[in-house]
Amino acid sequence: MRIRFFDRGLAEIVNIMSIFKNEFTISHFGGRKFFMNPTHTLDEYLDLVDENDNVVGKKKRSEVYAENLSNFRVVNAFVVNSKGEIWIPRRAANKRIFPLCLDMSMGGHVESGESYEDTLKRETQEELNIDTDRVQVRLLGHLSPQRDGVSANMNVYEIKMDEAPDYNKSDFVEYFWLTPKALFERIANGDKTKGDLPKLVKIFYGEK
Repeated sequence: MRIRFFDRGLAEIVNIMSIFKNEFTISHFGGRKFFMNPTHTLDEYLDLVDENDNVVGKKKRSEVYAENLSNFRVVNAFVVNSKGEIWIPRRAANKRIFPLCLDMSMGGHVESGESYEDTLKRETQEELNIDTDRVQVRLLGHLSPQRDGVSANMNVYEIKMDEAPDYNKSDFVEYFWLTPKALFERIANGDKTKGDLPKLVKIFYGEK
């Protein structure tokens, strides 16, 4: 059965999840609980890195999560408009981890042999239908599990644009333009997020 979540409120989405609760499990990553969809089968190879972000090996994505590893690479990006609002999407129900949770504007795993910049370009095109060569993009910073307590080694970028992205409907089901303050109010009221979202917003944009 395919469920469309467009224009549905959070309460309705949570109710749908409860109806189909057998399709979701609770797992752990980095000491934290998260929703996991066991039907997802994507299993590319990811590079493993040392504390200086140098490649030291590789493993399948499924093995990385099964072993609760954090020494792999990801990219994340925030779309920010001229009002200072962040484009925050809600993940699709079929996502392997954190289904139906609020997310960064874009995020993806750096596949083995890729650079952060390669992944940024590929994932932004796939998830948001945005060509990074045609928009204003800047690197906000590099974070690591050891120094910053995030889930993986990551580059975090900002994309400046006022129009909402033409996002891939298989990745996200709805979106919100939110100030950092509005985002943290939603979280305080019980809206669930992907693990690193609150930390990244707090680091790069504050809480107001």
